[in-house]
Amino acid sequence: MGDVASPDAPLLRALRGDRPDRTPVWFMRQAGRSLPEYRELRVGTRMLDACLTPDLAAEITLQPVRRHGVDAGIFFSDIVIPLRLAGIDVEIEPGRGPVFADPVRTASDVARVTAIDPAAVAEAAGPVREAVRIVTDELGDTPLIGFAGAPFTLAAYLVEGAPSKEHLRARAMMHADPASWHRLAGWLAEVSGAFLQAQVRAGASAVQLFDSWAGSLSAADYRAYAAPHSRAAFEGVAAPRIHFGVGTGPFLADMRLDGIADAVGVDWRQPLDEAAAVLGEGTTVQGNIDPALLSAPEEVLLAHVADVLARGRRARAHILNLGHGVPPDTDPDVLSRIVAFAHEEAV
Repeated sequence: MGDVASPDAPLLRALRGDRPDRTPVWFMRQAGRSLPEYRELRVGTRMLDACLTPDLAAEITLQPVRRHGVDAGIFFSDIVIPLRLAGIDVEIEPGRGPVFADPVRTASDVARVTAIDPAAVAEAAGPVREAVRIVTDELGDTPLIGFAGAPFTLAAYLVEGAPSKEHLRARAMMHADPASWHRLAGWLAEVSGAFLQAQVRAGASAVQLFDSWAGSLSAADYRAYAAPHSRAAFEGVAAPRIHFGVGTGPFLADMRLDGIADAVGVDWRQPLDEAAAVLGEGTTVQGNIDPALLSAPEEVLLAHVADVLARGRRARAHILNLGHGVPPDTDPDVLSRIVAFAHEEAV
């Protein structure tokens, strides 16, 4: 196990509901994408191979912490890595995303996949644990956030077989064969939980569950078919929990998962003061700089950041982040400027 971050780290204080001396900042997809040092390091290495090569995954995780001075690292991984560790045939096609050799479409497909013991993920996660150890040894008092995909988003990939805009097959399965849907999503909750817990046991100080496609669901379907499984993914994880989804405004209160989430990430569509009112006094808010404004003139961007910080004061505590991930063409210096600006602002 690597070093454990200080419990007084601003991020961990904010997750407990405290107001640290400065607003903690980190960025989704900060590890790579926009950094030239990341692109240089990745030459000749496939995405999933990079995620499972300990020294490479560790270096990519650390690069943005060194460059930007953010208050947390986010473990460099991919949403489908736990499925790869479980033995499912998946590859990342450049420019497209995860593609599965055998999509899960029928009850027999679900039975085939869920016959895999979720414990196999933890057993195969040696490279992940080693990467976390390397990272936390260097980070010292700075926390590392563990990463996993939420059961609905993973199921959507598995059922569609590849990225999709509307996830029609996945949403159809919920209603056409709810027993198979819940069997699959329940298994994925165990898989994601095992992956998060492996990172925590190796030294991660907090975790974030990403539900990238939750916004394709109605509020009723989210409550019935997704939320219980996301809650289950979190239940066995002994660390502060952040829950994030895109397009979740219509059911933002449900993203608290009955209070098991210590913080809820808010995308760029919903002002943070409104989100804080919905989430209540027991939840920290995370977000929600509009990624599109990273390419705006500096005075426009910083005025927006100042507004986000002001609105975040309505919550019990605030972790500054983007409302989604860092666009690949972002100037890294812009991210560093946001961190410095946020750290200079009065809490």
